[in-house]
Amino acid sequence: MADKPSVLFVCVHNAGRSQMAAAWLTHLAGDRVEVRSAGSDPGTRVNPAAVEAMAEVGIDISARTPKILTVDAVKESDVCVTMGCGDTCPVFPGKLYLDWQLEDPAGQGLEAVRPIRDQIKALVEGLIADIAPEQPATTA
Repeated sequence: MADKPSVLFVCVHNAGRSQMAAAWLTHLAGDRVEVRSAGSDPGTRVNPAAVEAMAEVGIDISARTPKILTVDAVKESDVCVTMGCGDTCPVFPGKLYLDWQLEDPAGQGLEAVRPIRDQIKALVEGLIADIAPEQPATTA
């Protein structure tokens, strides 16, 4: 993996799970990781309940827009995390593929999206520990 690993989050509509995961990774890892998200059949906008759930924890995803999954996005990523998109994600040798089993927040209200948001945060924290752990401070 490169000095700065890249992660692609993929779900069907790129409107809920993958958007929340990308936002969490950006928020928690900062510039240590390059972050992308996409969908196999992107929606027209990010799920309003996902926007509201993330706003509750101080992360604004209201300006994000769903994007189509491309072969190039997968090729350019070190890690591809799928969330309910089945076999639509192209597979290339040398990549790390993870499949996170998460409930789809589509059509659900804020009460149902909060636990999904929190589960995604825990998974992202584990991913960061694996691919971009904090470097200990060096003393001279």
